[in-house]
Amino acid sequence: MSDPARYTVLTPEDYEFTAPSGGDPARGVMRLSDLLEHSRANLWRMPPGSRGRRHRETVQEEIVLTLSGTASLLLGEPPETRELPSGAIAVVPPGTPLQLANLDEVEAVVLIVGAPPTIGAAEYLPAARD
Repeated sequence: MSDPARYTVLTPEDYEFTAPSGGDPARGVMRLSDLLEHSRANLWRMPPGSRGRRHRETVQEEIVLTLSGTASLLLGEPPETRELPSGAIAVVPPGTPLQLANLDEVEAVVLIVGAPPTIGAAEYLPAARD
């Protein structure tokens, strides 16, 4: 499946989601950052109606890719809702308020990659209203 000295390959059968450390506990996260040196990444399982924590990264830029389902990003201030159907990508620069949500009736799986791999530099904000 993979050669840890060179690369890692994961298939959907390998995905193991755990409870997030904060926010909506209905979501599941698979942390990929331990596999990376120069960026951070998480795979998120977003059941219908679930939401991530609204935040503003002060250092990281983030790439959001919907792998399945339709996710929504609530971006900016005031928040503008942008739908991300399967295959859609959003690039969010540092300083932009954002919140990931699943406003659809079908589960979504979303990959979020951030660089540089800064931890603890996000500002958490009140949840956005639709």
